[in-house]
Amino acid sequence: MDMFKKIPVREQDPQVRATNFEEVCLGYNEEEAKLEASRCLNCKNARCVQGCPVNINIPAFVEQVKNGDFKKASEIIGLSSALPAICGRVCPQETQCEGVCVRGIKGEAVSIGKLERFVADWARENKIYPQAPESTNGKKVAVIGSGPSGLTCAGDLAKLGYEVTIFEALHEAGGVLVYGIPEFRLPKEKVVKAEIENVKRLGVKIETNVIIGKSVTIDELMDKEGFSAVFIGSGAGLPKFMNIPGENANGVFSANEYLTRSNLMKAFDDSYDTPIVPGKKVAVVGGGNVAMDAARTAKRLGAEVHVVYRRSEEELPARAEEVHHAKEEGIIFDLLTNPTEIICDDNGDVTGMKVVKMELGEPDASGRRRPVVIEGSDYVIDVDTVIMALGTSPNPLISSTTEGLDINKWKCIIADENGKTTKEGVYAGGDAVTGAATVILAMEAGKVGAKGIHEFLSK
Repeated sequence: MDMFKKIPVREQDPQVRATNFEEVCLGYNEEEAKLEASRCLNCKNARCVQGCPVNINIPAFVEQVKNGDFKKASEIIGLSSALPAICGRVCPQETQCEGVCVRGIKGEAVSIGKLERFVADWARENKIYPQAPESTNGKKVAVIGSGPSGLTCAGDLAKLGYEVTIFEALHEAGGVLVYGIPEFRLPKEKVVKAEIENVKRLGVKIETNVIIGKSVTIDELMDKEGFSAVFIGSGAGLPKFMNIPGENANGVFSANEYLTRSNLMKAFDDSYDTPIVPGKKVAVVGGGNVAMDAARTAKRLGAEVHVVYRRSEEELPARAEEVHHAKEEGIIFDLLTNPTEIICDDNGDVTGMKVVKMELGEPDASGRRRPVVIEGSDYVIDVDTVIMALGTSPNPLISSTTEGLDINKWKCIIADENGKTTKEGVYAGGDAVTGAATVILAMEAGKVGAKGIHEFLSK
């Protein structure tokens, strides 16, 4: 065994998986997990822990995997994370824990994410469940949104003895975990629902089909329903568009809508009556993880797919693993290319997309080189469907119906480093505060919010 190389992870063949919605990565078996864990140097000053937004004791759980004590490993992870099977699959480990792994200095970093996934899957398959506290402290806390920040905050507060109720606007709990991330990356029944059940086992109640700001307001929850504090983890579900001609044509989707129809409403399954027009030739505009998810979904629905992104491959914000998988599956990347108009026929149906070539100029405020139009380089891409994956912003419904809750110019809720908002007893975190970000950063914000609420209610 080469200690400088990761144990390879088994995956579905690209040609096969591009036609189905089964999980791409098959994960480690017990022997592979123990071998990979044996590569860990068990550093005393573990940089990987500092690189983990929720501060999992990584060397400790990896040591238990090496020893074959997977139950103990799951207990160690459970002290810090309520959603390990999810994080093991969708966290950008390459820029976090694995990005600072000492083993990675002279070789390949330990596959921390794949080991976390293995442990979580083993615990689920062997029915190892978290235990609820023996009693509660009688204080009620409301959590708005059942995505990663809401679930994490709720789980941490329940462990501390609070009576927690999550209010979810949709008919199913999970937030972006169920409507945003495709089945082939994150299986819903096997993984997401199982981890939500674990949060409920801690004593957390979840009420679906409750739209805060419409069904009930935050003020009513606190003044009439007896909640002592509120955490807002409502995410950022309002899609952004380019405001170019033709965006209202038939066949133009936001990535949010496209993925929600497929993931939450099972449009990819012929036995579900959910309309989705996959298109024969699809252009996905954007270069983040959501763009990769939309592109790979369209591919599985039978389309030829182009990812249209105005910068170069080096600047693609998506995880390297997602870009690699997309390329393997036959998705075409039109880089340094920017849409200027969506062309449609007399019936309002998309027939093409006019684009212009770009080159990279000086760095902008984000530190990335600014794309500059190359004059006279216009051409038309032959497509019948366009999916806009340009990011999202928070829905202003909650802030506009809550007295004393301030937002910034991007419609994000203003909260300090402890998650405290401008309204007494109300905390917030995740995409509702930062704008669209990653699952693990939302979880970190949920932990911060739970700590802030505990300190507030312990005064």
